[in-house]
Amino acid sequence: MSPVDGRCSVVSGHSDLRPARGLRQLQLVVAVAFLIVSLEHPVTNLRQPRKMLTLHYWPTPNAHKITLFLEEAGVPFRIERVDITKGDQFEPAFLKIAPNNRMPAIVDDEPVGGGESLSLFESGAILQYLAEKHGQFLPADLRGRHATLQWLFWQMAGLGPMLGQNHHFNVYAPEKIPYAIERYVKETARLYGVLDRQLAMQDFVAGNDYTIADMACYPWIVPHKRQQMDLDTYPNVKRWFETIRARPATTRAYAHGDFYTPPTQMTDAMRRVLFGAR
Repeated sequence: MSPVDGRCSVVSGHSDLRPARGLRQLQLVVAVAFLIVSLEHPVTNLRQPRKMLTLHYWPTPNAHKITLFLEEAGVPFRIERVDITKGDQFEPAFLKIAPNNRMPAIVDDEPVGGGESLSLFESGAILQYLAEKHGQFLPADLRGRHATLQWLFWQMAGLGPMLGQNHHFNVYAPEKIPYAIERYVKETARLYGVLDRQLAMQDFVAGNDYTIADMACYPWIVPHKRQQMDLDTYPNVKRWFETIRARPATTRAYAHGDFYTPPTQMTDAMRRVLFGAR
């Protein structure tokens, strides 16, 4: 019986273990030697690097939208940090994939149909692309699909930009401008009211299923306190918000930003980088 593979070698009509044993032992030595070399010198490993999606990321509401989807869908991805407080968004390499110098952006090394890597910027476009590619969180039927897309676009056109102005004049502006603060706090309240009425009719924004419309809206409701919003005033938004916050994938999505602690005060240098036109 061979100690290598448990089989018997039969030569000239009788059992002879010596030739098989010597050959098997030589094969084993060669295999072990190859393994040691490949571990000590990875460049000799002929396997290609694993292809996956790269997310250009900084922990902002728009970037959280994408980690929410990726964690929910179980899509492997790597993160490339874009430190917007230091001006990484203006680097030529980033501008090639995100000419609007805003993140998030993605590079998908395995687009549907193959071919060259596909890059995308704008969080709404990225969510739609990922949902279509992976067949998740965007209904396939006509009505469900377009209900989801209209609320995704509502977030992109209204909820995000208006709440962003609220943040700017309440938190980041070097001087308090009462008219601007009142203008955007009132508009924030109006939009919260729209969302609350929509959620009074169903579990989630576009229906009774969790979709990319919810992923787009949720990160902008997270900082509701600094928007001067009280969720108790909007009970349907509060129920929806707490439901999404309790999802395990939401915890994982936000954990990607744990490395960063926002400054308590914004310096003039940071304002120039974040808000100065280039």
